[in-house]
Amino acid sequence: MSAQPTLAALRGFHCEHTPSKSRILALVHHREGPVSLQAVLTCRQPELAQQAVAILERAISSSADAWKPEPLEKLCAQMPDAPASSLRNAVRHALAGVWPMSSGSFLKWEQIADGIDDDPDEEDADAVTRAVRTRDDARLADLAGPVIRVEVLREFHVHDQQAVLKAARSAGWEPLADEDPEGDDPQDIVGAVMWLGESDSEIEGADTVTDASQGLRLRTEKGHEVADWSEEAVVANFGAGWRYSAAVRRGEQANPSTKGKDLDFGELFPMKAPHCDDPECEDEQCQWQLTPRTADVLYTELCVLADQAYDDSEELGDRPVVPDEHDGHWGVFAYLPKLTFSADLQWRRRFARAADDLAGDLERGQWPEPTCTAEELALHLAIRDAGDSRDEGDAAGDHGRLPTHRDDYDFDMCSEVFFQDTDVLMLYNASLDGIEDPAGETNQHMGIGDLRAAAWFEPFLNVQARDPHRGFRR
Repeated sequence: MSAQPTLAALRGFHCEHTPSKSRILALVHHREGPVSLQAVLTCRQPELAQQAVAILERAISSSADAWKPEPLEKLCAQMPDAPASSLRNAVRHALAGVWPMSSGSFLKWEQIADGIDDDPDEEDADAVTRAVRTRDDARLADLAGPVIRVEVLREFHVHDQQAVLKAARSAGWEPLADEDPEGDDPQDIVGAVMWLGESDSEIEGADTVTDASQGLRLRTEKGHEVADWSEEAVVANFGAGWRYSAAVRRGEQANPSTKGKDLDFGELFPMKAPHCDDPECEDEQCQWQLTPRTADVLYTELCVLADQAYDDSEELGDRPVVPDEHDGHWGVFAYLPKLTFSADLQWRRRFARAADDLAGDLERGQWPEPTCTAEELALHLAIRDAGDSRDEGDAAGDHGRLPTHRDDYDFDMCSEVFFQDTDVLMLYNASLDGIEDPAGETNQHMGIGDLRAAAWFEPFLNVQARDPHRGFRR
């Protein structure tokens, strides 16, 4: 699963102007690495960008109680929907004084460790390091630090065997001795692919079909042992494939009114031809669209998420999620914020239904609109998984017959426009423990509201609530 965002301290905002556009950047400080600039929004008019920076700077120095939203709304009315939505989100973060930074968007200290001056006590440090390193014959109980098992599943389609063999030999590989001339792999193509597959580089003559991994912290109290000392075979369970789950799911739609019917996302989400080729054009026809292909992939992920949540609910029942023990073995609930780990069966079934409800929005040709905290997090998870699993070049079957558009698979924009705020993601930050309580000082200062697990299904006041009598799909 993808890493959760890091919350950084917000220090200011700056403008970058070019002849064709203006960009607003946030200056942020964080413990994990050096000061960073993070993109906020882009617009065509430099004067609007400067006004936006002035508003954002005022928000940093204002309290939530003293903040006056009128200048912000007046400016947003002059901007296209996408940058206006980004500006509103940025103001919320400015009022809170924090900025969410997604994994990979900033530099970490360990990535630049080689550039730091040598420690004057380097020899002493090396001696200490050698003392705590791993013995060749060590068992799990002998190791002082945590031991992490990473299970990797990689599959390659070899479309040109000779190219693969040539690439492997060039990289230093030598085939096994030909002791079985009647075998099904006389050229040792398996060995060649294994040799080349140890690198993250593309394999000449082969395409990657599957590339997945999962991690587990080994614990002696749970009976774990390092593989070399394990009495039993080490077995990895990656579960059913997402494409298979989606194919099964399509025969059982979340909305009973469409059960058994094929969905045509081309009709549900008709596209407008762009006004021009300029991606920064502010004409209405050039604004971001939820395209049929994006909707189809997002719908699939919501369906898979719902099915996994129902399955896990049945398996877990009312038992709590145990960190580390369940990591890598549960499709959904081990990856929710820890305050949900003690939830009961009914709560987990309601979370599964939240994903179904969002899928139902797409079935009706509507943008998915979260109506409660559970739906917000379900949609965050589905957007993340859609971005992780969908290769833009993979367009087979019914999906491949959908019309194409320059906005296809733009899941970053989905995150920008589908949410009123990203407060629920703060629950993943250990330094903000307790922020879910509406009686807490930080919660009240930031105007977050009740994020305790018991309130996750309470409808938001500014959207239409779901039918409370709608029942469950399964």
